[in-house]
Amino acid sequence: MARGGRGRPLGLAMGLLLALVLAPPGLRAKPTVRKERVVRPDSELGERPPEDNQSFQYDHEAFLGKEDSKTFDQLTSEESKERLGKIVDRIDSDGDGFVTTEELKTWIKRVQKRYIYDNVAKVWKDYDRDKDDKISWEEYKQATYGYYLGNPTEFHDTSDHHTFKKMLPRDERRFKAADLDGDQTATREEFTAFLHPEEFEHMKEIVVLETLEDIDKNGDGLVDQDEYIADMFSHEENGPEPDWVLSEREQFNEFRDLNKDGKLDKDEIRHWILPQDYDHAQAEARHLVYESDKNKDEKLTKEEILDNWNMFVGSQATNYGEDLTKNHDEL
Repeated sequence: MARGGRGRPLGLAMGLLLALVLAPPGLRAKPTVRKERVVRPDSELGERPPEDNQSFQYDHEAFLGKEDSKTFDQLTSEESKERLGKIVDRIDSDGDGFVTTEELKTWIKRVQKRYIYDNVAKVWKDYDRDKDDKISWEEYKQATYGYYLGNPTEFHDTSDHHTFKKMLPRDERRFKAADLDGDQTATREEFTAFLHPEEFEHMKEIVVLETLEDIDKNGDGLVDQDEYIADMFSHEENGPEPDWVLSEREQFNEFRDLNKDGKLDKDEIRHWILPQDYDHAQAEARHLVYESDKNKDEKLTKEEILDNWNMFVGSQATNYGEDLTKNHDEL
């Protein structure tokens, strides 16, 4: 069985993953990765249970970004604190010696945006084959599905054939939605919308539709409770469901199924995965302030942040076993 962390479980766009694995070198392109279905708060901040060091990983990635959080995990405690002090100076945008919730939220949003655009920059050259600083649908299709399209007999009698056949038109539909001027080529901004549709308002309907298609196994255009649960949990030999699955069933009945017909339609799925009343960066900023604000004045001094440094950043002492994949001299 598998379950994601906060919010929905993580999954891969399987057709693109298979394209990466099966295509010969030189034709391989990096797969797009499906993000969590939705980011939701675990509980009210004041009711959050005490956390141990390992549970700080979420905070580290929100505060630093995934790549830089790995870098900090390789540092000594002293080095981590020194770098954190420099970051605090940058977050305190008005230079008054305090970090407010609003300043933290602005920083976290900046980190999130940087991660998205860095991700696009990393894969850009894999798709922009003619180096014209645009990516056409044909370039993307050949980079991702070229081996499958050129060797269809290898896939004809396999389940991979069905997967590729499904994913190709789905990617084309998403590409067209991201291609705002309709010229069948994507600028960097349009390609960013293609790879990260959840970050762009005009792509939200694609996110809802793809989520529905992923979870709706019987093809009735709706998501029933069993399909909802199966998306995050697989039974092993018909064993008992863990408590968290029972809790998710209650969530489905009480909060997801708004019209109480036993199924989720598009509007209910949109309400679930794109909640209008929840700001991830705001919630994380409030959490960090709440956990570090010793004098309860609703803002943080550098001293308060450094006293609780291991919530904001990691070090060798709080390493989660991840390999160092990138080293930044300075954030």
